[in-house]
Amino acid sequence: MDVDDEIMQIFYSPDFFHDTRCQWKRRGENIGLIYRRRKYMIITSQQAEMDTVIATAKAMCAAARTAPKAKGMDFVRTAILTGSDKDALADKMDRLADQLGMGFFHRDAGNVRNSMAIVVIGQENAVRGLNEGCRFCGFENCKACMEAGGSCAYTGVDLGIAVGSAVSIAAENRVDNRIMFSAGRAAMELNILGEEVTQAFGIPLNASGKSLYFDRK
Repeated sequence: MDVDDEIMQIFYSPDFFHDTRCQWKRRGENIGLIYRRRKYMIITSQQAEMDTVIATAKAMCAAARTAPKAKGMDFVRTAILTGSDKDALADKMDRLADQLGMGFFHRDAGNVRNSMAIVVIGQENAVRGLNEGCRFCGFENCKACMEAGGSCAYTGVDLGIAVGSAVSIAAENRVDNRIMFSAGRAAMELNILGEEVTQAFGIPLNASGKSLYFDRK
């Protein structure tokens, strides 16, 4: 019987009681001090850091959801990628670098691959119905914008606000991060957030002695 099993038996045995000095005793017999190892385990720095990154990523998604939006209309979509899903996104970024002739996609892909997680935040393209009172999109009204295949001006506005709100959470938790257009483009190519999403950014997250996202070649 190991110590953990012995502790569990003590917890459920009527022959034992707990005294004021945190000692477990058999009635009439002192069996000495036994620590509850199940409750006080060692958490490694790697596990603590990974747990913090994931908790931060979840809080970032919530921050994006609650961020202010034009007319209060919510078209934000979020996702968190880790492990093989994160690496698949990095692989797609590498392929896009060659297809688009944008070498910095390779650099960003390396950052994503070496990160613990990445948050993807996107926005569906939907009009807000402000019509002639707005015209920020450059069209006469919302109908004309959609018929011409245009993008509602508030799609980018709301996405920017959501991303800003999300990265503020990362900053508050001291988790290294960087906003990447390249990762958002790759996420859209992989349909991670759905076909309706027309704009997206990726935010890789990491906890290390020095940020991955500076001194980049």
